[in-house]
This record gives sequence, structure tokens and C-alpha cells, in this order.
Amino acid sequence: MGIQKQITIVISTKGQVMLPRNICDGRHWSPGTRLSVEETPDGVLLKAVPVFPATSVEAVFASLRHTGPALSIEDMDLVVTREAERRARD
Repeated sequence: MGIQKQITIVISTKGQVMLPRNICDGRHWSPGTRLSVEETPDGVLLKAVPVFPATSVEAVFASLRHTGPALSIEDMDLVVTREAERRARD
């Protein structure tokens, strides 16, 4: 995303600001997007807050235990295919 020309906006009596549509669209910020606000020496920085907190594979590894025998790759492919077909019908 390139740098855009400077845009002036107005702070409401409630301290709210409205971001121009082209900025929200360019950042893929839809209504309801949570933003963090950080004060910097140059001004205020807005960043989208992730919907889910960052995690690692190690943190979730084996969190859903499988109680049967291990599946082969072919068996896993078959399960995925069946689920895709089921969702295509819905």
C-alpha cells in the first residue's frame, strides 16, 4: 500500500474520528474491527487487533486428543473430501 496524500478529519464532541472509506478499504478494516491506539513521537498509530491472540504450534499441539488408531494420509484425505462434499450440498 503506497503512501496517500494528507487528509484532514474532524474530532467530534465525543472525541470520535471517522476514517475515510478508502483508508478502511485499503486496510481491509470493516465495521467492528478493533484497533489499538499507540501514541508515538510523530502522532497516533492505529493497528488492527487480531481476532485471535498469537500462538504457536507447540501451544496447541495435542490439545485435541485422538482416541483411536492413527489415520493414514489416504484416510485423512477421504475424511476431508467427504466434509467438502457435505459442505458443498449445504
